[in-house]
Parts: sequence; C-alpha cells; structure tokens
Amino acid sequence: MMYDDLSLDNFMSGLKKRTPDEREFHQAVQEVAQSVIPFILDNPQYRDAGIFERMTEPDRTIIFRVVWEDDAGNIRVNRGYRVQFNNSIGPYKGGLRFHPSVNLSILKFLGFEQTFKNSLTTLPMGAGKGGADFNPKGKSEREIMRFCQSYMTALYQHIGPHTDIPAGDIGVGGREISYLFGQYKRLTGRFDGVLTGKALEFGGSLIRKEATGYGAAYFMQEMLAHHNEGIEGKTCVISGSGNVALYCAEKIIHLGGKVVALSDSRGFVHDPEGIDPDKLAWLVDLKTRRRGRLSEYAENFGLEFHADKKPWLVPCDLAFPCATQNELGAGDANALAQNGCIAVAEGANMPTTLEALRVFRDAKVLFGPGKAANAGGVAVSGLEMTQNSMRLAWTAEELEDRLQAIMKKIHRQCVRYGEDPSGYMNYVKGANIAGFIKVADAMLAYGVA
Repeated sequence: MMYDDLSLDNFMSGLKKRTPDEREFHQAVQEVAQSVIPFILDNPQYRDAGIFERMTEPDRTIIFRVVWEDDAGNIRVNRGYRVQFNNSIGPYKGGLRFHPSVNLSILKFLGFEQTFKNSLTTLPMGAGKGGADFNPKGKSEREIMRFCQSYMTALYQHIGPHTDIPAGDIGVGGREISYLFGQYKRLTGRFDGVLTGKALEFGGSLIRKEATGYGAAYFMQEMLAHHNEGIEGKTCVISGSGNVALYCAEKIIHLGGKVVALSDSRGFVHDPEGIDPDKLAWLVDLKTRRRGRLSEYAENFGLEFHADKKPWLVPCDLAFPCATQNELGAGDANALAQNGCIAVAEGANMPTTLEALRVFRDAKVLFGPGKAANAGGVAVSGLEMTQNSMRLAWTAEELEDRLQAIMKKIHRQCVRYGEDPSGYMNYVKGANIAGFIKVADAMLAYGVA
C-alpha cells in the first residue's frame, strides 16, 4: 500500500487480502482504524513511517502441536498458539485461552486489542495472546494437568519474565496456571515471574481474579461521574457468570447499584429484587467451587431461568457485557437504548459488534470499549509482575487503590481524545487514539524495525 493513499477502505482491503478468513481480526482492526486513520492523516509522521501497517502485523506467530494422553490411554492431538503481537513498550503480555473455538483469527484479534489495552494502563507491557483448541470441560484433573504440561513443554522456550509473560483467559484459571508454571519451573530450573494469575503461595497477587470485573465497574463509575451521574441506585444487567461478571456484580453492589440479571451459555436469570451479597456469595460458590449452572441459582431462589436467551431485553440503566466476543448485536443495542440504558461498559473482549456500536453512538449511549473498561485484569497482572520483580507482596487495599488509580488514568486518556464535535464523548475514539500514540511513538523512536 502507498502510504499517501491511506484510507479506511484501502487499508481494510489490503488487510483482508493479506489475512483471508480472519473475520474476528478484521473486525477488531476496523473498529480501531475508523478512529485512528483520520488521526494518522492529521499526523503524517505516523503515516510516512507506515506505523499502523506495522502495528497490524504481529512480531511473530508461533504454532505448535500439543500431544497428550487421556485417561483411557488414547493419544490426543491439539493445536497450540502464541501470537507475540507487539513489544514496543514492554515484554509481550496477554492471556492464554483454552477453548474449542480458538484459532489464529481470534488470537490475533485478542493480541491486537491487547496492544491498545496494555498501552492505556500506562504500565510497561507489550501485547501477546495464545492458547489452544483444547476444551477443559468434561476433562479430568489429570487430563488437564497432562495437557498443560505438554503445552508448556512446547511453549517454554519462547517465553520468560523479560520476554513474554502469559496469563489466564477463558478456560485457563488458577488450576491451569499452576500446572503450566510447575512445568516451566521443572523444564528450566528457574523460579521466574513468567506467568501471572499464579496462586498466592508461589508469587501470585491479591485481587487478580477480581480485577477485570472491579475495573469495569470503576470505569463505568468514571464515565458516569464525568457526566454528573453515579452507579448508586442504577439498575444493572450483566452478561456472563464467570469471574469477570461475578466480581463486576460484587463491585456494583458495593457502589450501590442493583444487579438484576446474569447469564451463561444456556440462558439468563432475571432477579427483579436484585442480587444481594448473600445471593452473590451463593452464586460465587456455585460457579467457582461446585462448577454448576446458572439455572441452579434460579431454581434455588425461585426465579425464572430464560433458556437460550440473552439478558439485553431486561430494562436497565447500565449494561455490562462480560461473556464473550460478539454477544451483543444491533438488535440487542436497540433494545437497550429503547429501554432507557444510558451507559455500557465492556467487561469481555469485543463483545459488541460494529453494528451495535453504531446504534449506541447514534442513540448517544455512553460506551466504554473493552480495551479501556476491562483493562483492570491486565493492570493487576502488571502489578503482579512488579511484585515478582521486587520480591514483595502488596496488600489487597494497596492493590485496589492502585487499580482504581489506573482506571482513572485510562478514563482521563479517553476523555482527552474522545470528544466529538457534537459534544458526545466517544470513548471508543478516545481509547483507540490514546492507546495508539504511546506505542506508535515508541515504534518511531526505534526507526525502521
């Protein structure tokens, strides 16, 4: 592409030719390009250096075979990945996802988004993402252990505390991180801060599991405060019922909001009276210890479970999509806007489609994109890296203060670049431009590389 011909259509056409059949990656890039390309055209130093073209190509992509033995003695084969996207401002940092849907397109979209998210935290972290098309559901503890050990045996030579520091994501929680770290230590003989999300006994950080959900609530609080509103007294709907959703609910309740809906892959539950701390504790135990279904919560508390439906038809003031990518479409966005929703904060990665984003923008619904609103998890992962390097551990109170301060900084950066001529605060535009500038300036400083 000739850089003086830079336009959204030309750029996306070239990207799709280079990366055919990577729809999720194309979607993530287009969402950023819509706001970043006009900024680049106004700042020719980025255009002349081809910064955005370079930023949309990973530094390297590692694909490998993962062979393991199941409990019946059968040899099983999965495909493993690590996409090291950009290390201009720090070592690669980003999660590992174990799920049958994992493919290169999904990991490239996640790694690309991570570039901007990590930049916004102001911490020195580059961006990467990885995982495998392995499904932990239905597997025994021993099968999961054997898979994790085989995965790390293939990956360990590509990561390190100053090179690439993976973390957890969907399908990779504390159990999987423990198996992965144990194998890394066994292979290298080193006790490095090479993974985050570790148990407290061997270098983990307090409030890590809560951080993404807490951060989404804090970002919503900042958006509302900027518009002379608050969470207290607001009716809130959350999708998902994993760590992000549960701890987002916990912080909303703490801030005085009323959570009336949660969901899982089989449907959603509507609790019109609101989920109180006791109900939430029961639900956390259900999902984290007993690994049960949300329908059990509905049955236990005499509520209706809406099978195979999403929660976005429930009237609310605030919405928090915390489940998975592209879960909130244009029809859902229209329903939320028509039912009086004033603000949305993404707790998941790219849960909102491009069409739904346009609906929210046209309806002047405040919208916190995931690269800003769900950055709390990687922020505390970065703080875990710091604690590992310093050989110390901060208290939960210290960490939450630091998390809240980081979410405030992210919000300020979004506001700086996000105001549209109409007066609407376009947080998508603000997050994209703010995240771009830090990485782009580092890339410029390095020369052609």
